[in-house]
Amino acid sequence: MQQKEFIDLVMPFRDKLYRMAKRLLVSREEAEDAVQEIIMKLWSKSDSISKYRSVEAFAMTMTKNFCLDRLKSKQAGNLKLVHSNYKDENSAIQRSIETRDSVSWVEKIMDELPEQQKMVLQLRDIEDYDYDEIAEMLGMKPTAIRVTLSRARKTVREKLIEKHNYGIA
Repeated sequence: MQQKEFIDLVMPFRDKLYRMAKRLLVSREEAEDAVQEIIMKLWSKSDSISKYRSVEAFAMTMTKNFCLDRLKSKQAGNLKLVHSNYKDENSAIQRSIETRDSVSWVEKIMDELPEQQKMVLQLRDIEDYDYDEIAEMLGMKPTAIRVTLSRARKTVREKLIEKHNYGIA
């Protein structure tokens, strides 16, 4: 495979790799390093890369595993998976503060979820992968993905409602 072909193949999903790495590793520099490392590994496999049905899914799986290995090696306890790219210049300051507060609460709630629920919620609701792609990446059955996603969403919803209703009789 020529360099141009490789670049055309990998660059369209480079941002997705970065977003996943950033959510897992939190640090921007660590995430950039991880993506660069994954692209280098993909380049080293460029001769056999065509045998994969979905290079993007393969790269996402490599990124997830690389980041988790990196976290284990640093003996980090928690994964932080969510951050907001939300920016609305037209909203009032009050609405902006409420939105930031809600996103912050969702992040805190997600930090308390089991790792598998975090990953499924991240891939489905944030990265917008379909169930079959998530199943391939995580090595789970699509039905298990749906159940895990449902439980994660229910937990987040219940805890967010509990937080918003706190102190209301």
